[in-house]
Amino acid sequence: MKLLFVGALVTGLMGGAAHAQPTMNIETAYPKGSIGYEALVKGDNERAVSQILTSAQVSRHDPAKLLNLGRAYARMGRMEEASNMFAAAMQSRDTVDLVLADGRVMNSKDAARKAYAGLQMRIATR
Repeated sequence: MKLLFVGALVTGLMGGAAHAQPTMNIETAYPKGSIGYEALVKGDNERAVSQILTSAQVSRHDPAKLLNLGRAYARMGRMEEASNMFAAAMQSRDTVDLVLADGRVMNSKDAARKAYAGLQMRIATR
């Protein structure tokens, strides 16, 4: 299993813009902008979605890509699409360890399960 430095689930699973400022280039395993990390940190969800969807350099099955896309969708209120992205990340044939923006390391499947559960709780409390 490889360790990827990504920005998946930037500081809290379903909150607003990230509050922690990373001290390193979190996207080191990816071409800059390809997983929307910087846009997510800045709270620019539309730009994050655009970057992620137009990046042909990263597999559409990549867990970090799916998690970040789900996060952006959730922030935009697009709950069904967010749920689909988190479910796809849980089912992805790829499993990687992700270094989150707050420095924690989490298996991509665990991160996807946590994001999915958080989203379901958010939907249920509406």
